[in-house]
Amino acid sequence: MTKSARLAWLISVTAIAGACGMLVFLLSISTTAQRGFLERHFVWLFWVNVAVATALIIVIGVAGTRLALRVKRGRFGSRLLLKLAGIFAIVGVVPGLLIYTVSFQFVNRSIESLFDQRLASALEAGLALGQDTLENLRTEQTTRTRAAAERWEDGALAPLALERLRDQLGARSVALVAGNGQVMLSAGGESSEIPARPSAALISQARSNGIASRLEGLEDEQLAVQGEARIRSLALLPSSALQLTNSDRYLMVVKQISGKVISNALNVSAANQEYLQRSLLRDGLRRMYLNTLTLVLILAVFAALLLAVALSNQLVQPLLLLAEGMREVATGDLKAKPVFRSRDELGGLTQSFADMTQQLADARGLVEHSVTQLERARTHVQTILDNLTAGVIVFDADRHIETVNPGATRILKLPLSAYVGRELEELPALAAFSKDIWQRFELQGSESGEREHWQDSFELQLDEKTALTLLVRGALLPQDARLLVFDDISEVVSAQRSAAWSEVARRLAHEIKNPLTPIQLSAERLQFKLEAKLEGNDQAMLVRSVGTIVNQVQAMKQLVNEFRDYARLPAAKLAPLDLNGLVAEVLTLYAEAQEAGQLNADLATDPPLMLGDAPQLRQVIHNLVQNALDAVSHRPDGHVTVRTQKALTESGELRALRLVIVDNGPGFAENVLKRAFEPYVTTKTKGTGLGLAVVKKIADEHGARIRLVNLPAASGGDQPPSGAQVSLSFSKLATAPSPAQDAPRPREQ
Repeated sequence: MTKSARLAWLISVTAIAGACGMLVFLLSISTTAQRGFLERHFVWLFWVNVAVATALIIVIGVAGTRLALRVKRGRFGSRLLLKLAGIFAIVGVVPGLLIYTVSFQFVNRSIESLFDQRLASALEAGLALGQDTLENLRTEQTTRTRAAAERWEDGALAPLALERLRDQLGARSVALVAGNGQVMLSAGGESSEIPARPSAALISQARSNGIASRLEGLEDEQLAVQGEARIRSLALLPSSALQLTNSDRYLMVVKQISGKVISNALNVSAANQEYLQRSLLRDGLRRMYLNTLTLVLILAVFAALLLAVALSNQLVQPLLLLAEGMREVATGDLKAKPVFRSRDELGGLTQSFADMTQQLADARGLVEHSVTQLERARTHVQTILDNLTAGVIVFDADRHIETVNPGATRILKLPLSAYVGRELEELPALAAFSKDIWQRFELQGSESGEREHWQDSFELQLDEKTALTLLVRGALLPQDARLLVFDDISEVVSAQRSAAWSEVARRLAHEIKNPLTPIQLSAERLQFKLEAKLEGNDQAMLVRSVGTIVNQVQAMKQLVNEFRDYARLPAAKLAPLDLNGLVAEVLTLYAEAQEAGQLNADLATDPPLMLGDAPQLRQVIHNLVQNALDAVSHRPDGHVTVRTQKALTESGELRALRLVIVDNGPGFAENVLKRAFEPYVTTKTKGTGLGLAVVKKIADEHGARIRLVNLPAASGGDQPPSGAQVSLSFSKLATAPSPAQDAPRPREQ
């Protein structure tokens, strides 16, 4: 029999057995239904069962025919299957017939004894006893609650009194209830449980009679049996002189009723109702039991025959599975073998055979699984390396590059991936760096007790214009491999250098400024005292010397003031201001350059007010415009443009205001561009290098973003830049951003 045929037989037997069970259940419960149900539905129920019995006969006939064909064809295990089927059929049918004969006589003669008058009286007495028991419990609790209410005294120890009263009454909870039903104070119950408020009807009854009680929790029989049934008593408390109001107060006692008492009462009530209903259907019950017994016998006999065939087939099936499995193994097929699920020796034999073939298959698939897991882990690690911002290089035992992540290529700006399998020294720009890190690895290995990883910083000069400060970490890996992880900390070092220069500037300004004024006054006093006493060349030399001293003192004062402004830049006092108006105000100082066509302004239309410190921003605009004019001073066609722009989002809403200064000068040198905001970095012969540093500080105070870029040459290629651009983006606006109108969106430079 094929697997599909066995599955079909199993489904058929399950469906027929389920249908028979359901029909028997319907016939058995019909005796407890309303009067007349049996007479209306017995016929069609009977014929449905006949149909089921007919289906069983057909199934048994088909099974017998298939078994006869198996025996005729000499199939393996067919004779054993036939013998077992016959034995099981005899064992099932003969006892069934004997039991049916005895049961028929027993039911027919005993049906009247089920409706004895003494049984009815006993059930009624039990029902009355259960009701009296519940009523006595309620009356007892009502009496005890009334007595407790009469003894109640208010005081600071009311919670303890409630708890003591709960213990005395054996109640689940005791509470003081206001006239509106609100629980004022309670004791007992769960730690976080507040007793339920009494119903309005119960409060009204207690107000009228002084005491009221009721049974609760009997609606749900299952919860009542589990202990949720309770007696709730509500007693009116006598008024107290300490009360601030005249509202009534009540003592509420909730006591749990034993689940056993409720269970017994419900069982007696259910039995009494069932007895009354069945007594009305006595004749139908007798006929129903006899007919059901006959139908069950028929179904049992047919089911026994079908079960005999099924059990016989089940005993033979393990042998068939073993025979089929051996043929497959002989041909080299090691796929999973079916197992006969049973606890006997045959089931264990098929399980052992399946385990043996499965172990062989697992051994063959283990290598494939291991390779898959290894590839998956490698992919996972590579994904992590590809998304790291730090650079990672792994060297093998021969110092050859084994792995490089994109972060290393981005930081070093070199095609490291092309050098996988080669040494780091082969890159000319990294030869010295490679020598230093390998010396550091050797130093780590030679010093006993040192940790398995090290950390150091290196200055790396990639070319004449590009220098990096790297924080490098090295670690030893298994099989003498080396791991190198590094980050570009050039900006961090630049920030540290800027902070150090701020401290130096503060101290120099303090030390130098003090003697300058006395020096100037002394020189001027000498000129005032001696100029009238000298003549000719001596007088001219005195005037010239004093003038030189005064001029140099003024220059020193200017330098000291720049030191002071950089070191002690005050905090910005942000207030609404008009950027266009501020730019126009500063550009009035450069009227000569504007008249010469060297400087012009391109201001945005109706920009909103922004938050800023006018004096500081005035200094920013002045420094940037002066730097731009100095950059184009040597060019006859030098030109500087000051723009204000509206920066918009993709949806057209105003995001920020932008101040842009563009010139057509030589631009910034590459080595200066990365350090332009550090103090004392300048290409001017007379510059202090503090202008852009002060601009950066003021921009940071305003939360503005500042960018310096060189404009590409018009012809492209490696030509020098065609100018420079400095832009500041101010995102702190005085009003909420709104869609800008009639303003072109600026192009990001």
